[in-house]
Amino acid sequence: MRLVTYTDASGVDRAGALLNQDQQVLDLSTAYRLLEGRESAALGSILALVEGGEAALELARSLVVRAPSAAVLERDGVKLRAPIQPPPQMRDCSCFELHLRQSFAAARRARALRTEDPEATLKAMNTRADDRVIETFNKQPIYYKGNRFAVIGIDDEFQWPSFSRAMDFELEFGCYIGKRGKDISREAARTHIVGFTIFNDMSARDAQALEMPGMLGPAKSKDFDTANIMGPCLVTADELGDPYDLNMVARVNGEEWGRGNTRDMRWRFEDVIAHVSRSETLYPGEFLGSGTVGNGCGLEQLRYLKPGDVVELEIDGIGVLRTQVGQKASSET
Repeated sequence: MRLVTYTDASGVDRAGALLNQDQQVLDLSTAYRLLEGRESAALGSILALVEGGEAALELARSLVVRAPSAAVLERDGVKLRAPIQPPPQMRDCSCFELHLRQSFAAARRARALRTEDPEATLKAMNTRADDRVIETFNKQPIYYKGNRFAVIGIDDEFQWPSFSRAMDFELEFGCYIGKRGKDISREAARTHIVGFTIFNDMSARDAQALEMPGMLGPAKSKDFDTANIMGPCLVTADELGDPYDLNMVARVNGEEWGRGNTRDMRWRFEDVIAHVSRSETLYPGEFLGSGTVGNGCGLEQLRYLKPGDVVELEIDGIGVLRTQVGQKASSET
């Protein structure tokens, strides 16, 4: 299934499923009422559906198969939010080594370009701090907890934060936890994934350069309204097939900026789940990001976004997450 949260004409969020090559949306609650003559709490939201477990998912699948026409809406007539907005928790991991290496190299290059002799400066730069990060990355999954209240969907406009002049997108793969668990083994971890989506982790690179030397991870560079863009849908694990052989492509204003493949994940979601769940309970609906795929952001090329740009992030089997970049917000007094 391709599950979505959409806003109806009265402004209420509802649970739905995409139909007919994503051109239509089935309202799950309405379909159930029309077919069964009663309500189901499990269909009240995508989070409730996930919390309902396999029985609730089977119910939704049966509704998609029958899909009464009176419960079907045209996709272009509704507003899609993130599949689960907000998720109960979100963590963004670092699973692609190429992105780390290329980002570190680009950051060094940017610093060198501000000197009188960039080439000499670049050659003389100490890379020990970057090397330590790569060493840690290869020992265990690393991640930070993001701002779940900054999650938005495909039909929302990204609001440029007032404090940044260097905005960047990040092309990421994401998964949702489907059932509660603690101390989950790597072998059992796949059964805890209910589905997948695309994640655009918008980043203020100038703010990031200032705060990362503090060694506490990203903060304001990723913590601002509309920073976490997810969608267009939650594709259930049974429909997506092999999640580790998916092409990932990033485009800005129709121009391809980079591409990669999920097969290049150094740490797969099973590794991340096993690591994160040690002595910690994971709950249905929690979100895990893969971190940026190599070549999946502007920083690696020292290119940044401009107000009005259209960012399109595509992953095989999931679709395209399209985002309009808004104007820079005025500074608050």
